[in-house]
Amino acid sequence: MPVEASGERPDVDVVVIGGGVNGAGVARDCTQRGLKVAVFERNDIAFGASGNNSGMIHGGPRYLTYDPDVTYSSCLDSGHIQRIAPHLLFRIPFLMPVHREGRSAKLSLTLLDAFFDLYDKYQPLKHGKPHARLTAEELQQLEPGLAGRTVGGISFDEWGIDGVRLCVGNLVDAAEGGAEVRVHTTVTEILRRDDGAVRGVRYRDLLTGESGVRTGRVVVNATGAWAPITAALGGLSNNQARIRPGKGIHVFFDRRLTNYAIAVRAIDGRQVFLEPWQNMSVIGTTDTDYYGDLDDVVATTAEVRYLVQAVARVFPAILSARAIGTWAGVRPTLYDWGPNPDRLSREHEVVDHTAHGVPGLYSMIGGKLASYRLFSEEMTDAVCKQLGVNERSRTHLTALPGGEELIDPIALAEDAGIEAVAGARLEYRHGARSQRIVERLARSPREASIVCTCEPVLEAEVRYVVEHEWAQTVDDVSRRTRLGLGSCGGMRCAARCGAIVAQMKGRSPLDGQRMALDFLEMAARRRLSVLGPLQARQEALTLASIRAELGSGRSIERPSGVLGPTGYGISSNGSVSGGSGYSGRGTGSGA
Repeated sequence: MPVEASGERPDVDVVVIGGGVNGAGVARDCTQRGLKVAVFERNDIAFGASGNNSGMIHGGPRYLTYDPDVTYSSCLDSGHIQRIAPHLLFRIPFLMPVHREGRSAKLSLTLLDAFFDLYDKYQPLKHGKPHARLTAEELQQLEPGLAGRTVGGISFDEWGIDGVRLCVGNLVDAAEGGAEVRVHTTVTEILRRDDGAVRGVRYRDLLTGESGVRTGRVVVNATGAWAPITAALGGLSNNQARIRPGKGIHVFFDRRLTNYAIAVRAIDGRQVFLEPWQNMSVIGTTDTDYYGDLDDVVATTAEVRYLVQAVARVFPAILSARAIGTWAGVRPTLYDWGPNPDRLSREHEVVDHTAHGVPGLYSMIGGKLASYRLFSEEMTDAVCKQLGVNERSRTHLTALPGGEELIDPIALAEDAGIEAVAGARLEYRHGARSQRIVERLARSPREASIVCTCEPVLEAEVRYVVEHEWAQTVDDVSRRTRLGLGSCGGMRCAARCGAIVAQMKGRSPLDGQRMALDFLEMAARRRLSVLGPLQARQEALTLASIRAELGSGRSIERPSGVLGPTGYGISSNGSVSGGSGYSGRGTGSGA
């Protein structure tokens, strides 16, 4: 390793701050080009926008009107992501109805048809199907739940993905290439030499209290909405890594309500959607300026009502559907004063802080999940130029872990002796790597037991993500496996998951119970805006009883008779409605 001018031999070439999709992508690209990398994530992998977005690798047809370069780059990278992670992608066909409102409805349909003719030029990049113009009868036949009189509509093609699994795959690949990855570890200072150049970071593990220094030749600030705060650790001002944070929320329901995503207009003219996503339905998204705590972003009741109202106008069944939770994230959009948040550019920018007197420090600003790999490549190009490395990116050619080959989930389930639905979900999350979990079952058949029945999640998978994917809490396991995100809201599985994690990490059973309670309390906060009053009171009583058990030092037993479903839909008369069900893998049917 080269010796710095100060005589200090750095620990690594590149320190990456942030475990979202951009930081994970940079870590992978740098290791593939032969650089030594250390990654620090203060919370958990994909804690921010990367794990709380719309779950789509989409081209974004609306960007064509004001930011066509974003549409191009998103579609281009979508094709690359499908190549390197084929197990994670699933098709989401969209319907866009045009209602009979005013005399210009037919003209609107014709113009919309012409607009999608232009979007079709980008479809080959992302292997999408061309759009189709539909009559009112064809639209109704495809989705009988559509309400209102229409003159027809448009169908177009997009792709869904689990953003957390995408981040995990990139970091696993980086680690297998030699990168050091630390989660729940905050960077407390960006260290600089006397000449102002970076020399590394000071860090502290938030779970163990361990602290230390990791020296490096380059530091990459890939912390998304936290970018201005992180840049300040190196002595920069907020204006030198400026973003305009925009909050987006989503509401999810316990089952797939339709096989097609439906694009609709909200009361203020913004476009929102209902989409089938994995084994549930999701409505989203808002886009508002955000000035709150970035570590505590939750949906409000007003935001939920805004989305439900918009979808109900076109798809009234949403009013009786069972909402079981929300997620919320903050977009790190490029700063611009004046435009409405949903009109801000989704472009990305590599900021070289040499101009600000801090050579070797870079910030990644903006970007989208759909073009993360391209953004990461551009960032790594800048790093390699500074370090004199001539290797080119290969991240669009080499498969992510699990994407090496496609395997048959039914055969996987038969080999493992588990239910077909458990095999299908396991294969979706881990791809070819799911065979490693099956190998665990051969060594320890007891691990075939199901910890979370809603998803479902096997004990073997819980243990696998703790051993190989840096999961250290129940919340971490949930993020990687979707444990506790189904109808039960974690009430039936969090305690057992906590016990497994505590045992594997050498912690006490009481620590496992506390981890479970932390998860349940946070999950309850995320659900609060979609709960009816009866269920809200019921959940408050349940959590209070668990806290009391912890305070007494007794082990937690799941209460019986008080645990109902954890989320409810909003009915037209304000009453509470429920439901149940599970609909399998949820891979979206083709249009």
